[in-house]
Amino acid sequence: MRSIATVAACTALAVVSLPLVAMSQTTAQTTTTQNDAQTMWEKVKGSWSQTKGAVKEQWGELTDDDLLAIEGRRDQLVGKIQTRYGISREAAEAQVGAWEKGRLKDM
Repeated sequence: MRSIATVAACTALAVVSLPLVAMSQTTAQTTTTQNDAQTMWEKVKGSWSQTKGAVKEQWGELTDDDLLAIEGRRDQLVGKIQTRYGISREAAEAQVGAWEKGRLKDM
């Protein structure tokens, strides 16, 4: 009788903790991705004069003055893309996010 109760308790515990494990893995992946993006942007800031070419290639409507004002700051890039292309902040964020993913693969 005791062994049945123990098995039932272990099974219940496993069922309850399984979503928690999956959730913690997802959180860890998100944190890793955010850390990778932050590290990438630190590198972008440090080598902005080299990175400007890649940004200009991706978003040709950005002017040299825009690139000078951005100075490797992600939030400034998103704002300038939003302004120059007349798109929503969310759309500009999505474009920068896609660009980041491509840059992270190259790192």
